[in-house]
Amino acid sequence: MRTPVVTVTVLGGPTVLLEVAGVRLLTDPTFDPPGTRYPLPGGALTKWRGPALPAAALGTVDAVLLSHDQHPDNLDRAGRALLADAPAVLTTPAAAGRLGGTTVGLPPGAHTEVAGRVTVTATRATHGPDPLGAALGEVTGFLVHPSAPDPATAHPAVWVSGDTVDPATAAEVAARGPVGLAVLHAGAARLAPFGPATLSFTAEQAVRAARLLGDCPVVVVHDDGWSHFTEGPADVAAAFARHGLAHRLLTPAPGRPVTVAPPD
Repeated sequence: MRTPVVTVTVLGGPTVLLEVAGVRLLTDPTFDPPGTRYPLPGGALTKWRGPALPAAALGTVDAVLLSHDQHPDNLDRAGRALLADAPAVLTTPAAAGRLGGTTVGLPPGAHTEVAGRVTVTATRATHGPDPLGAALGEVTGFLVHPSAPDPATAHPAVWVSGDTVDPATAAEVAARGPVGLAVLHAGAARLAPFGPATLSFTAEQAVRAARLLGDCPVVVVHDDGWSHFTEGPADVAAAFARHGLAHRLLTPAPGRPVTVAPPD
């Protein structure tokens, strides 16, 4: 029997703990309490739901995968404090310039190794339709795969989309090799100063990305618990069911690790 090699723990918002080939990776740390309000030009974001587990309960992580630092729903105040203890923070070049410390800036297509066991490659992300996406700043996704796969065991890659509105990136990811798990940011985020434009995947866009990736399981995050989301988990579930993909959608209970078996 093949040994499962990917474990995912959804913590809330965009924050997920991934364990790939024994390496522990934390995405977009957000650990502020519910009710926290973040002023922004022309409005504010409000966090309605806190993390399923406190940062102190996670134990050691080998690296943080930070899609971007400029928006508090992807890096809040408690999340920023956590970065100081992270052995490595992989992020955009712009964020690395702002954050310093252990951050490593990865432009799309660049890669680095973590703990000598996994390789992380930055993937393209667009945080809204152009020119709005460019105005909102650099964002990245991440493709994670073991650096030296054991041919006797399946080691599926994991793709984390980051905040993006371009499902076509999934085709670029799939072209690099089989994907065993996709973590897609959805929520159809909107902010009043930008009108009706969505700043993250709609449920329909998440479905399109899932189709382009092949047959891998999908975990959708970042679609609940914040004031600027216009779609939630029920919209995602309905869209996947409508397109005959309900069997691919994983909905882990927050804070409960779920192990994803490798493909047969």
